[in-house]
Amino acid sequence: MSEEISLEERKVIYRARRGLKEIDVYFDPYVKNYYLQADAEEKAVFGELVDQEDPDLLDWFMEVSEPPRPEMKTLIQKLKHYVHG
Repeated sequence: MSEEISLEERKVIYRARRGLKEIDVYFDPYVKNYYLQADAEEKAVFGELVDQEDPDLLDWFMEVSEPPRPEMKTLIQKLKHYVHG
């Protein structure tokens, strides 16, 4: 982990803890292994993701519906790749 974690990064990391297994399976490994090393744009998109409602996130991860922005869809695919290879 980085030596200095900004307040915004701490907030995003805290909000990423959902308590919903179907989402935590993707968010937890990303936060632990990739988030702090991500570029500012990816961190911003992940921050947007963690601000979404769980039912919407489930639909997006299960590809029932599309997220509102293509950047979110790209990050979701990345998170799924980290878990499923």
